[in-house]
Amino acid sequence: MSQSLPQFKKGFQYPLQDQNLPGLEHKLDPAPVFDITADGKPYKAAGKLEDQKAIVTGADSGIGRSVALLYALEGADLTLTYLPQEKDDVQKTVKLIEEKTNGTRKVQVLEMDLRSEKSAKELVEKHLNFHNSLTTLALNHGRQMANTDITTLSSENWHETFDTNMHSFFYIVKHAVSHMSEGSSIVFNASINFAVGHPELLDYTATKGAIVAFMRALSNQIVGERGIRVNAVAPGPIWTPLIVSTMTEDSKKTFGQSVPIGRAGQPIEVATSFVFLSSADSSYITGQVLHVNGGVVIN
Repeated sequence: MSQSLPQFKKGFQYPLQDQNLPGLEHKLDPAPVFDITADGKPYKAAGKLEDQKAIVTGADSGIGRSVALLYALEGADLTLTYLPQEKDDVQKTVKLIEEKTNGTRKVQVLEMDLRSEKSAKELVEKHLNFHNSLTTLALNHGRQMANTDITTLSSENWHETFDTNMHSFFYIVKHAVSHMSEGSSIVFNASINFAVGHPELLDYTATKGAIVAFMRALSNQIVGERGIRVNAVAPGPIWTPLIVSTMTEDSKKTFGQSVPIGRAGQPIEVATSFVFLSSADSSYITGQVLHVNGGVVIN
Protein backbone atom coordinates (compact mmCIF):
# COMPACT_ATOMS: atom_id res chain seq x y z
CA MET A 1 0.00 0.00 0.00
CA SER A 2 1.35 3.44 -0.97
CA GLN A 3 2.29 5.90 1.74
CA SER A 4 0.92 9.43 1.44
CA LEU A 5 3.50 12.22 1.43
CA PRO A 6 3.59 14.45 4.53
CA GLN A 7 2.59 17.46 2.37
CA PHE A 8 -0.87 15.89 2.04
CA LYS A 9 -1.38 15.50 5.78
CA LYS A 10 -3.74 17.84 7.64
CA GLY A 11 -1.83 20.52 9.51
CA PHE A 12 1.36 20.24 7.47
CA GLN A 13 3.16 23.58 7.76
CA TYR A 14 5.84 24.79 5.38
CA PRO A 15 8.95 26.47 6.82
CA LEU A 16 9.24 30.20 6.18
CA GLN A 17 11.01 30.90 2.90
CA ASP A 18 11.91 34.14 1.17
CA GLN A 19 12.26 34.75 -2.57
CA ASN A 20 12.24 37.71 -4.87
CA LEU A 21 9.93 37.97 -7.88
CA PRO A 22 9.65 35.95 -10.00
CA GLY A 23 9.62 32.99 -7.61
CA LEU A 24 11.83 30.09 -8.67
CA GLU A 25 10.84 26.46 -8.34
CA HIS A 26 14.27 25.03 -7.59
CA LYS A 27 14.57 27.16 -4.46
CA LEU A 28 11.49 25.67 -2.76
CA ASP A 29 12.08 23.22 0.07
CA PRO A 30 10.23 20.92 0.28
CA ALA A 31 9.42 20.85 -3.41
CA PRO A 32 5.82 20.98 -4.62
CA VAL A 33 4.21 17.73 -5.73
CA PHE A 34 3.58 17.43 -9.48
CA ASP A 35 2.58 13.86 -10.34
CA ILE A 36 1.96 12.01 -7.07
CA THR A 37 -1.65 11.95 -5.87
CA ALA A 38 -2.77 12.33 -2.26
CA ASP A 39 -2.84 8.55 -1.75
CA GLY A 40 0.89 8.41 -2.45
CA LYS A 41 0.52 6.81 -5.88
CA PRO A 42 1.92 8.06 -9.20
CA TYR A 43 -0.64 9.81 -11.40
CA LYS A 44 -2.27 7.20 -13.62
CA ALA A 45 -2.88 8.44 -17.16
CA ALA A 46 -5.64 7.10 -19.40
CA GLY A 47 -4.93 8.68 -22.79
CA LYS A 48 -7.47 11.44 -22.19
CA LEU A 49 -5.60 13.97 -24.32
CA GLU A 50 -4.25 11.82 -27.13
CA ASP A 51 -3.44 13.78 -30.31
CA GLN A 52 -4.03 17.12 -28.59
CA LYS A 53 -1.68 20.06 -29.18
CA ALA A 54 -1.59 22.33 -26.16
CA ILE A 55 -0.15 25.68 -25.15
CA VAL A 56 0.63 25.92 -21.42
CA THR A 57 1.85 29.29 -20.16
CA GLY A 58 3.91 29.72 -17.01
CA ALA A 59 5.00 26.10 -17.35
CA ASP A 60 8.32 26.47 -15.54
CA SER A 61 6.96 25.79 -12.06
CA GLY A 62 4.07 25.10 -9.72
CA ILE A 63 0.67 24.57 -11.29
CA GLY A 64 2.00 25.20 -14.80
CA ARG A 65 4.67 22.51 -14.48
CA SER A 66 2.15 20.00 -13.18
CA VAL A 67 -0.37 20.84 -15.91
CA ALA A 68 2.32 20.40 -18.58
CA LEU A 69 3.44 17.08 -17.10
CA LEU A 70 -0.07 15.65 -16.76
CA TYR A 71 -1.05 16.84 -20.24
CA ALA A 72 2.01 15.06 -21.63
CA LEU A 73 1.26 11.89 -19.67
CA GLU A 74 -2.26 11.96 -21.13
CA GLY A 75 -0.88 12.14 -24.66
CA ALA A 76 -0.66 15.84 -25.58
CA ASP A 77 2.20 17.56 -27.40
CA LEU A 78 3.13 20.90 -25.89
CA THR A 79 4.33 24.46 -26.27
CA LEU A 80 5.53 25.85 -22.94
CA THR A 81 6.35 29.46 -22.06
CA TYR A 82 8.65 30.91 -19.44
CA LEU A 83 10.54 34.09 -18.45
CA PRO A 84 14.34 34.46 -18.78
CA GLN A 85 14.94 34.00 -15.04
CA GLU A 86 12.99 30.73 -15.15
CA LYS A 87 15.12 28.95 -17.75
CA ASP A 88 16.59 26.40 -15.32
CA ASP A 89 13.14 25.59 -13.97
CA VAL A 90 11.48 25.13 -17.37
CA GLN A 91 14.34 22.85 -18.42
CA LYS A 92 13.51 20.72 -15.38
CA THR A 93 9.89 20.62 -16.58
CA VAL A 94 11.01 19.40 -19.99
CA LYS A 95 13.32 16.81 -18.41
CA LEU A 96 10.48 15.49 -16.25
CA ILE A 97 8.24 15.17 -19.29
CA GLU A 98 10.92 13.32 -21.23
CA GLU A 99 11.56 10.94 -18.33
CA LYS A 100 7.92 10.25 -17.53
CA THR A 101 6.83 9.76 -21.18
CA ASN A 102 9.98 8.01 -22.43
CA GLY A 103 10.53 10.85 -24.88
CA THR A 104 7.30 10.21 -26.80
CA ARG A 105 5.96 13.78 -26.62
CA LYS A 106 6.92 16.77 -28.77
CA VAL A 107 7.71 19.76 -26.57
CA GLN A 108 8.57 23.30 -27.65
CA VAL A 109 9.74 25.83 -25.06
CA LEU A 110 9.55 29.57 -25.69
CA GLU A 111 11.08 32.37 -23.65
CA MET A 112 8.38 35.05 -23.78
CA ASP A 113 7.05 38.12 -22.02
CA LEU A 114 3.35 37.78 -22.81
CA ARG A 115 2.32 41.30 -21.80
CA SER A 116 2.34 42.57 -25.39
CA GLU A 117 -0.03 41.64 -28.20
CA LYS A 118 2.96 41.10 -30.47
CA SER A 119 4.29 38.37 -28.16
CA ALA A 120 0.86 36.75 -27.87
CA LYS A 121 0.54 36.57 -31.65
CA GLU A 122 4.09 35.21 -31.93
CA LEU A 123 3.29 32.50 -29.36
CA VAL A 124 0.35 31.24 -31.40
CA GLU A 125 2.29 31.40 -34.67
CA LYS A 126 5.29 29.52 -33.27
CA HIS A 127 3.04 26.88 -31.75
CA LEU A 128 1.28 26.31 -35.08
CA ASN A 129 4.55 26.19 -37.00
CA PHE A 130 5.84 23.52 -34.62
CA HIS A 131 2.69 21.44 -34.00
CA ASN A 132 0.46 22.29 -37.02
CA SER A 133 -2.70 22.57 -34.89
CA LEU A 134 -3.98 23.99 -31.61
CA THR A 135 -6.59 22.12 -29.58
CA THR A 136 -5.96 23.20 -25.99
CA LEU A 137 -5.09 26.55 -24.46
CA ALA A 138 -4.13 26.54 -20.77
CA LEU A 139 -3.36 30.07 -19.56
CA ASN A 140 -1.68 29.81 -16.19
CA HIS A 141 0.90 32.62 -16.05
CA GLY A 142 0.42 35.43 -13.55
CA ARG A 143 1.89 38.16 -11.39
CA GLN A 144 1.15 38.59 -7.69
CA MET A 145 2.66 41.06 -5.22
CA ALA A 146 1.36 41.65 -1.71
CA ASN A 147 0.41 45.15 -0.57
CA THR A 148 -1.50 46.04 2.59
CA ASP A 149 -2.36 49.70 1.87
CA ILE A 150 -4.01 50.99 -1.31
CA THR A 151 -2.35 54.37 -0.84
CA THR A 152 1.06 52.75 -1.33
CA LEU A 153 0.02 50.52 -4.25
CA SER A 154 1.63 52.26 -7.21
CA SER A 155 -0.26 52.80 -10.43
CA GLU A 156 2.68 51.20 -12.21
CA ASN A 157 2.23 47.96 -10.25
CA TRP A 158 -1.53 48.03 -10.85
CA HIS A 159 -1.07 48.33 -14.61
CA GLU A 160 1.72 45.74 -14.73
CA THR A 161 -0.47 43.21 -12.92
CA PHE A 162 -3.33 43.79 -15.36
CA ASP A 163 -0.97 43.63 -18.34
CA THR A 164 0.36 40.27 -17.13
CA ASN A 165 -2.75 38.63 -15.70
CA MET A 166 -5.58 39.94 -17.85
CA HIS A 167 -4.60 41.79 -21.02
CA SER A 168 -2.28 38.95 -22.08
CA PHE A 169 -5.16 36.47 -21.77
CA PHE A 170 -7.22 38.61 -24.16
CA TYR A 171 -4.35 38.91 -26.64
CA ILE A 172 -3.57 35.20 -26.69
CA VAL A 173 -7.19 34.10 -27.05
CA LYS A 174 -7.81 36.72 -29.74
CA HIS A 175 -5.05 35.28 -31.92
CA ALA A 176 -5.61 31.62 -31.00
CA VAL A 177 -9.34 31.08 -31.29
CA SER A 178 -9.55 31.22 -35.09
CA HIS A 179 -7.07 28.32 -35.24
CA MET A 180 -9.05 26.13 -32.83
CA SER A 181 -11.73 23.76 -34.08
CA GLU A 182 -14.90 22.33 -32.59
CA GLY A 183 -14.13 20.22 -29.51
CA SER A 184 -11.16 22.35 -28.47
CA SER A 185 -10.95 23.82 -24.99
CA ILE A 186 -9.64 26.89 -23.22
CA VAL A 187 -8.84 26.80 -19.49
CA PHE A 188 -7.86 29.82 -17.41
CA ASN A 189 -6.14 29.74 -14.04
CA ALA A 190 -8.15 32.08 -11.82
CA SER A 191 -8.01 32.15 -8.00
CA ILE A 192 -10.11 31.85 -4.88
CA ASN A 193 -9.34 35.52 -4.28
CA PHE A 194 -11.86 36.84 -6.81
CA ALA A 195 -14.59 35.45 -4.57
CA VAL A 196 -13.19 36.21 -1.10
CA GLY A 197 -11.45 39.54 -1.76
CA HIS A 198 -7.92 39.13 -0.42
CA PRO A 199 -7.03 42.38 1.44
CA GLU A 200 -3.31 42.10 0.62
CA LEU A 201 -3.81 41.48 -3.11
CA LEU A 202 -6.02 44.25 -4.51
CA ASP A 203 -4.61 44.30 -8.04
CA TYR A 204 -4.19 40.53 -8.28
CA THR A 205 -7.69 39.90 -6.95
CA ALA A 206 -9.16 42.39 -9.42
CA THR A 207 -7.47 40.63 -12.34
CA LYS A 208 -8.78 37.24 -11.24
CA GLY A 209 -12.31 38.61 -11.08
CA ALA A 210 -11.81 39.98 -14.57
CA ILE A 211 -10.55 36.60 -15.78
CA VAL A 212 -13.68 34.84 -14.50
CA ALA A 213 -15.97 37.43 -16.10
CA PHE A 214 -14.00 37.23 -19.37
CA MET A 215 -14.22 33.44 -19.31
CA ARG A 216 -17.99 33.42 -18.88
CA ALA A 217 -18.61 35.99 -21.60
CA LEU A 218 -16.15 34.30 -23.97
CA SER A 219 -17.83 30.93 -23.45
CA ASN A 220 -21.23 32.41 -24.25
CA GLN A 221 -19.76 34.03 -27.37
CA ILE A 222 -17.93 31.08 -28.91
CA VAL A 223 -19.23 27.75 -27.63
CA GLY A 224 -22.37 27.78 -29.76
CA GLU A 225 -20.81 29.09 -32.95
CA ARG A 226 -17.37 27.50 -32.74
CA GLY A 227 -17.89 24.57 -30.36
CA ILE A 228 -14.96 25.63 -28.18
CA ARG A 229 -15.49 25.24 -24.44
CA VAL A 230 -14.08 27.83 -22.02
CA ASN A 231 -13.71 27.24 -18.27
CA ALA A 232 -11.57 28.29 -15.31
CA VAL A 233 -9.96 26.73 -12.28
CA ALA A 234 -9.88 28.79 -9.06
CA PRO A 235 -7.20 27.41 -6.71
CA GLY A 236 -7.01 28.17 -3.02
CA PRO A 237 -3.69 28.16 -1.12
CA ILE A 238 -1.36 26.12 -3.33
CA TRP A 239 2.37 25.62 -2.66
CA THR A 240 4.07 27.41 -5.57
CA PRO A 241 6.98 29.83 -6.10
CA LEU A 242 4.47 32.62 -6.82
CA ILE A 243 2.99 32.28 -3.34
CA VAL A 244 6.33 32.17 -1.52
CA SER A 245 7.75 35.18 -3.32
CA THR A 246 4.81 37.48 -2.53
CA MET A 247 3.35 36.56 0.86
CA THR A 248 3.72 38.75 3.92
CA GLU A 249 5.45 37.24 6.96
CA ASP A 250 2.13 36.84 8.81
CA SER A 251 0.60 35.01 5.84
CA LYS A 252 3.56 32.64 5.61
CA LYS A 253 3.16 31.61 9.25
CA THR A 254 -0.42 30.40 8.70
CA PHE A 255 -0.23 29.37 5.05
CA GLY A 256 -2.90 26.82 4.19
CA GLN A 257 -4.16 26.42 7.76
CA SER A 258 -7.41 28.39 7.42
CA VAL A 259 -9.16 26.14 4.87
CA PRO A 260 -11.39 23.25 6.05
CA ILE A 261 -8.99 20.56 4.81
CA GLY A 262 -6.35 22.17 7.04
CA ARG A 263 -3.34 22.31 4.74
CA ALA A 264 -2.01 23.97 1.61
CA GLY A 265 -2.75 22.26 -1.69
CA GLN A 266 -0.28 20.81 -4.18
CA PRO A 267 0.06 21.67 -7.89
CA ILE A 268 -1.14 18.22 -8.94
CA GLU A 269 -4.40 18.80 -7.07
CA VAL A 270 -5.08 21.71 -9.43
CA ALA A 271 -3.61 20.17 -12.57
CA THR A 272 -6.06 17.27 -12.53
CA SER A 273 -8.87 19.81 -12.97
CA PHE A 274 -7.08 21.22 -16.03
CA VAL A 275 -6.91 17.69 -17.47
CA PHE A 276 -10.62 17.16 -16.81
CA LEU A 277 -11.63 20.46 -18.41
CA SER A 278 -9.40 19.80 -21.43
CA SER A 279 -10.73 16.30 -22.07
CA ALA A 280 -13.94 14.79 -23.44
CA ASP A 281 -14.90 13.95 -19.84
CA SER A 282 -16.10 17.55 -19.47
CA SER A 283 -17.82 17.81 -22.87
CA TYR A 284 -21.00 19.27 -21.30
CA ILE A 285 -19.22 21.83 -19.10
CA THR A 286 -18.46 25.37 -20.25
CA GLY A 287 -18.54 28.83 -18.68
CA GLN A 288 -17.86 27.30 -15.26
CA VAL A 289 -15.32 27.65 -12.44
CA LEU A 290 -13.91 24.64 -10.59
CA HIS A 291 -13.03 25.64 -7.03
CA VAL A 292 -9.94 23.69 -5.96
CA ASN A 293 -9.47 25.44 -2.64
CA GLY A 294 -9.37 23.00 0.27
CA GLY A 295 -13.07 23.19 1.05
CA VAL A 296 -13.90 26.91 1.08
CA VAL A 297 -17.52 27.12 -0.09
CA ILE A 298 -18.03 29.55 -2.98
CA ASN A 299 -21.61 30.38 -3.92
